[in-house]
Amino acid sequence: MNVKAYLQRISVEKESEPTLEFLQKLQKHHMENIPFENLDVTRNVEITLNLSRFYNKIIGDHRGGFCYELNGLFQQLLTKLGFKSHLISCTVKKQNGWAKENTHAAMIVHLDQPYLVDVGFGDSVRKPLPLTGKEQEDVSGIYRINLNENHLFDLQRFENQEWKTLYRFANVPKKLEDFSEGCYFNQTSPESSFTHGDIATIATENGRITLSGQTVTKAKNGVKTKLELTEIEKKKFLEDFFSIRIKDS
Repeated sequence: MNVKAYLQRISVEKESEPTLEFLQKLQKHHMENIPFENLDVTRNVEITLNLSRFYNKIIGDHRGGFCYELNGLFQQLLTKLGFKSHLISCTVKKQNGWAKENTHAAMIVHLDQPYLVDVGFGDSVRKPLPLTGKEQEDVSGIYRINLNENHLFDLQRFENQEWKTLYRFANVPKKLEDFSEGCYFNQTSPESSFTHGDIATIATENGRITLSGQTVTKAKNGVKTKLELTEIEKKKFLEDFFSIRIKDS
């Protein structure tokens, strides 16, 4: 891994100490410069759990990725920068139930206390979040981590006057290879949310830009606008807003 090239990709200057402030900067800039996207999945380009391939794709080819790629590579960057961290497995809450168990990868970073950090979940918390239940707000919402009755941690966002669980996890260290089954499932299963159409989303300073299929949603200061694209317009949109150039087979 070329740390200098990685930091240039996310527009961050290297700092000498692994502080909470530096971690906050790294997470925010990562989410504003590297998109969450599934364009390899929908084009049947196999994704394997290989950090060199992640690096070549995300840094070398200026692409994004999904959770294993983004959080797997980011966790390695943090290690190179002196942070102590480990991956964790999470189960995502869907509108009609739960996704396949333990198929989302995030991480815990240890500073003065453990913090949840996730740069691979799309529209979610942009700051390291302590496991204590302390509420934290950013442009995307108000978040907390709640310890539930089963002694698992729930990442929650305050929506419509109630706390909505986004996913749950145990603080148990995982290795990248532990996600082999989940990585295969999310690329191939009809039950995976990533196999039904193109997704690309990136945080902005005051909102988010999301492409889903051929629909673009732009959120700015809490106001959302939508537009529909043709296939030709979509390719140009990916280049203009995500700096992604893809070749369809």
